[in-house]
Amino acid sequence: MIFLKFLFIHIFPMLAASLIWSESGFDKKASPPVKPNILFILPDDLGWADVGYHGSDIKTPNIDRLARSGKILKQHYVMPTCTPTRVSLMTGKYPSRYGVLAPAYGEVIDLGDPTLASLLAENGYYTAIAGKWHMGSPPYTPLKYGFQSSYGYFDGQIDPYTHEYKTETELTERRSWHRNDEYLDESGSHVTDLVTAEAIRIIEEDRDQPFFLYVTHHVPHSPLSEPEEYHDLYKDDVLMHPSRRLFAAAVSHLDESIGQIIDALERTGKRENTLIVFVSDNGAQQSWQSKTEYEGRYADDPHLVLGNNYPLRGWKGSLHEGGIRVPGFVNWPGQLEPGIIDFPVHVSDWLPTLCKLTGFENGIPRDVDGKDIWQNIVDEGKEQVRAQPMYWKIRGTHAVRRGDWKLLLHGVDKKELYNLKEDFRESNNLSERHPEKVEEMMLLLEEFKKDDR
Repeated sequence: MIFLKFLFIHIFPMLAASLIWSESGFDKKASPPVKPNILFILPDDLGWADVGYHGSDIKTPNIDRLARSGKILKQHYVMPTCTPTRVSLMTGKYPSRYGVLAPAYGEVIDLGDPTLASLLAENGYYTAIAGKWHMGSPPYTPLKYGFQSSYGYFDGQIDPYTHEYKTETELTERRSWHRNDEYLDESGSHVTDLVTAEAIRIIEEDRDQPFFLYVTHHVPHSPLSEPEEYHDLYKDDVLMHPSRRLFAAAVSHLDESIGQIIDALERTGKRENTLIVFVSDNGAQQSWQSKTEYEGRYADDPHLVLGNNYPLRGWKGSLHEGGIRVPGFVNWPGQLEPGIIDFPVHVSDWLPTLCKLTGFENGIPRDVDGKDIWQNIVDEGKEQVRAQPMYWKIRGTHAVRRGDWKLLLHGVDKKELYNLKEDFRESNNLSERHPEKVEEMMLLLEEFKKDDR
């Protein structure tokens, strides 16, 4: 009985999903096109246990089908907050190389530095962003960094319906929504629907070039406000906290968006020539409330229970696994068979990986921190490329990982040491039992720090 249950829960869904959205199935494996379309989907604050294929209580059927018919990345790492992760993705570098340790505004990436978008544009791609930018305030906007089309919002968070930023500062104003870097007013429509419509527009355009489409959703970042139809999906779950139900509604809205985008790829005949990467920008946030932001509109609507990073330790903003290890997968019908990649991947790896995959290897800057990990994805379990050490720096804390070992340094001398293979929950600090390993990891940390600003 237990064996049958295992088959129904784990094996049959994966087999069925492999045939959905893919006419090629398992057997046919065509030669990869030199320049596939690239769709990179980056939701905001989606936690480890906020997707169905990780056993979530949230309904994500479209995300689950893509994950189970592609390569699930069990150890995909990012930075613990939004700007640093996005900078690392776009530059292939650790964000501390730019002095970026937290959400930032102004000039974030040095103007003129190569980015994933600019490198792909040089290699013949049409580059477009739909959604959140958050790598610079005007005039440091997407078209200055290699994107040929931009639509969405400049700042780190917005009201889902007014599309305004939470407040005004020296570097920001409430206005944030734009098209091609010029302010635009489109209040009234939900941000998820607008981002989805723009992504579909880019896909449906008839052009000779392959596209790089960077879809950066607002949800499930706070503040949240969702149409009733998504709340109705959870109305019978009486044990779910009301604000968790709101969060779940936002994630299901995101999931429907992804389904619509995949349908557009199918409808236009571009599905099998499109590589899809899905990664959250950081771990889930525990809660949110504000009496003053967004002109006080959410003062009486505290989001007390949001995401779920179980069984990982920590939340957004932390260098424990819950803050930096996120849901992720790669899907490419006819090229990648379903499987699980239990190999450490860092968000900075995507720049060299995608550039090399698309034939632009010689254009990759020499000073990137990321490594080409495509062979590890294709040759599942064979570890053609050795896992590289990883490095994180935020305000007040550093972390490094090499092999199964991870060290966190808080301030000057507070250390935590974990063996992630034996203790991925980071519940047993081994720093006192293994001083020699602490010393080794501290030397590695000092080497990484040399290239920081």
